[in-house]
Parts: sequence; structure tokens; C-alpha cells
Amino acid sequence: MPSNSRSAASQTSLICFLIAVILFLGTGAFAASGRYVLYVGTYTQGESKGIYAYRFDDSTGKLSEIGLAAETENPSFLTVDHAAKFLYAVNELQKYKGEATGAVTSFAVDHSNWKLKPLNQVASGGADPCYISLDRSGQYLLVANYTGGTVSVIPVSLDGHLSPASSVLKDEGALGPVKDRQETAHAHFIEASARNRFAYVSDLGLDRVLIYKFDAAKGILSRGQPEDSFSAKLAPGTGPRHIAFSADGKFMYVLGEIDSTVTVFANEGKESYHAIQKISALPADFKGENTAAEIAIHPNGKFLYTSNRGDDNSIAVFAIDKSTGRLTFVQHVPSGGKTPRHFAITPDASRLLAANEDSGNVVEFTIDKMTGKLTETGEVAKVPHPVCLVFVPAD
Repeated sequence: MPSNSRSAASQTSLICFLIAVILFLGTGAFAASGRYVLYVGTYTQGESKGIYAYRFDDSTGKLSEIGLAAETENPSFLTVDHAAKFLYAVNELQKYKGEATGAVTSFAVDHSNWKLKPLNQVASGGADPCYISLDRSGQYLLVANYTGGTVSVIPVSLDGHLSPASSVLKDEGALGPVKDRQETAHAHFIEASARNRFAYVSDLGLDRVLIYKFDAAKGILSRGQPEDSFSAKLAPGTGPRHIAFSADGKFMYVLGEIDSTVTVFANEGKESYHAIQKISALPADFKGENTAAEIAIHPNGKFLYTSNRGDDNSIAVFAIDKSTGRLTFVQHVPSGGKTPRHFAITPDASRLLAANEDSGNVVEFTIDKMTGKLTETGEVAKVPHPVCLVFVPAD
């Protein structure tokens, strides 16, 4: 090849390389820009009409209102697929199309304006669905129906549409002693295990975490044998609501709604657990009425957070001993509103947003990554009756 041709080829290669670097850096800078959309599920009473959207910049903590993303009735819990193409919401209803069941609605996420386009809606398999999650394959939604006392599996197609439930299972067992809260089974949480072989269900009425076998090929739930070997028992009157798991799967943290506690379970293997600690999420001198609502572990695995609603209206902070799993109290901080039903840790793990249902606001806190302590930032979003928060990357 002539020298001038080699020179031209070298220049072309260099230009291509520089363009590739620029594109790579540009893509990386955009991905690291920390821009997200926060979707807020609500109870549709008063001014609320459904699911609301806010822009969130994690570099500044700024929340900017987008507005109503979709009208739908009582979208009290939300989940998003891994590609952020679809959002799924329970419709917490006692009746749907004349039957004693709630519903589940599928939405396509419009990334141009962050509106949610309804795709379809199916029955949830029981009254008052209150929790929804995707299995590990993303092919099924798992739903907990509170009043119905059932859990269900709803198949999801590649285009986000839902099929009727492939499995509905009634929680069974001895009831807890709190007559006005534990008069029947009350499924309140369901998520698939790490290997997608089981589904964990906390039942407030039974004082148990039930562990069902999950056939991910068919979308079927079934009970293990013997039954007691596939459940974790809590103290009578605890009223388990939500669950958080350590990243290594060694420990399970169960939030007691009725008595505002966290029970720590150690995993003995083969889905067998034993309680190693029970700790209050309330101040030692607290005398009022309270129910606990949400629980989450910080991504660094060092801290655990719970929300208290009622006379306390706070977020409780605990330190986690990673070797033993045990908790140590760190802080109580006012939630910045009334009835903090749900909260979410931001994707960069630097902040916590608390959804205060009865005061109609979402309040932001910074997280000290060394101590886990929370500090209110002054950033507040007004949302009517907020009850669930989920983040979607703003690509």
C-alpha cells in the first residue's frame, strides 16, 4: 500500500477511534447523570386520580412535577419491569366486574413524556390486592390479596399484556389473637426467591411467613410438605406485613404491622428459618397507637429502615451486624408528614423518599452512608394520598 494511502487509513482509524471514545464517554456521562422518573401510586380519593410522575435528579435531589401519568382506581402498589418498558399496578378493590376480587393493570411507559398507556386489566384473584412483584424471569406477576387472603400468579407477555391468573392459592393456618385484625388470613407481601423456586408470603392474619413452591415453567404455586417446614412463625399478634432479605440470603427481616417490630430470622438452609431477634421500631417510651408499614435494607447492607404511622409518624433506622444479622437501633426521625405508608431509597442510595399518605406529600431525606442516619433536605412534593414509590431511569 502506498505511504499516502497508509496515512489516510491511519487518519480514518484515528477519527473512528475518537468518535467511538466520544460516544462511549457521552453514553457513560448520560447513564451516570442520575436522572430518573418517580412514579407515585395513590389511593384515588379526594383529589387523586391515579398514578403521578415526577422527575428526580439524584445529583441535586430536586423533584419536578410531571403530572398525572395515568388514571386508574386505587393503584396502591406498583412494580416496573427490568427494561423500564412496562409498569404494573394493583387496583386495590373489593369488587371487580361483579366478583369478589381486585384487579391488576398493565401500562406501557412512554419515554417521550412519561405518561403511562393502559394495555389491559385482569382480575387479581382476591379482594383488595395490596402487593405486586415480578418473578425472577419477568414472565409472571405475583400478587398478594389482603382481604381475599389469597396469592396469585399472573402471566405477562413480551408486549406487557396480562393473561388471567395461572394460579390462585388461599393462605391457610391458625389465626393470630388480635380479633379485629387477624379474623382471617391476610396476605400482605409476595416475592420470588433468588433462584425462582419458591415464593415468600407474609400473612398478617396468620402470624407466618409462608414459603410456597413456585413452578416457574407453568406459573403455579403449591404448598410444601410438611407445611410447618415451609413457613417461619412469628410471635402471636405480630401481624407480619413486608419482608426484606440480606443480599447473601442468610437473614430475613419481617416487619410486624400490628406491634411495630422487626423479627430477624436466620436461614438454616432448605427454606428453614429460626427467629434470632425481635426489636421494636418505636421509641422505648412510646405510649400511643401505631402500625408499621414499610421495611427496606440499604444497598450497602449496613442499615435497615422501617416506617411508623399513627401517633409516631416516623422512619426508624437500624444498623445491621452483617455477621450475625442482628439489629441495633440508630435513630427515629419524623417522616415530615402524616402516615408514612411507604418509602423508597433512591437508585444511587444517597436519599430516602417517604410517602406520607394522609398529609399528601413525599418528603426527601439524605442518608449518611457511614451512620445510616437521615436528615430532611427540605425537598417536598405534593401528591394526593401517596402510597407507593418506584423509580424508572430517564434515558
